[in-house]
Amino acid sequence: MAPRTPTKNKRRRGMTYLWIFGMALLVFLLIYFQQTALLYIFSTLGVTILLVIVALADLGKSELSGNAPPITTPAGKSS
Repeated sequence: MAPRTPTKNKRRRGMTYLWIFGMALLVFLLIYFQQTALLYIFSTLGVTILLVIVALADLGKSELSGNAPPITTPAGKSS
């Protein structure tokens, strides 16, 4: 039996936990040293980056959306 090697998913999960720990430590240190101005700036930048990622995501071009029937309203009912 071959020895188990870490898969790509396990490495990615480890990197995710490292990022979470690093960001939590950064927030803790900014609060501890009362650097709220920097905390506000980093928070604003983080939310902005998240919104840009969501805006650029190609959500309408998924494989499932092409096979779905178009949504229609029943006759006589309007919204």
